Amino acid sequence: MVKGVTVVKIIELIGSSPKGWEEAVKDALNEASKTVRNIKGIDVIKYTAKVDNNKITEYRAVVKIAFVVKREE
Repeated sequence: MVKGVTVVKIIELIGSSPKGWEEAVKDALNEASKTVRNIKGIDVIKYTAKVDNNKITEYRAVVKIAFVVKREE
């Protein structure tokens, strides 16, 4: 590996919440942070929702999370 080179990996997740889209994004980030280190950014791709009886019952956010890959030297 060349010193000074940074490698970034991106994963795509779907977060969900009964409270709102912002909470759905936070849910995705919280879940990712349990196993992924060095998270540097999040990009919201789209919002969707589950509807029952003409009411939103679950907010969903599709996100891409970027993190720096750390390697042993």
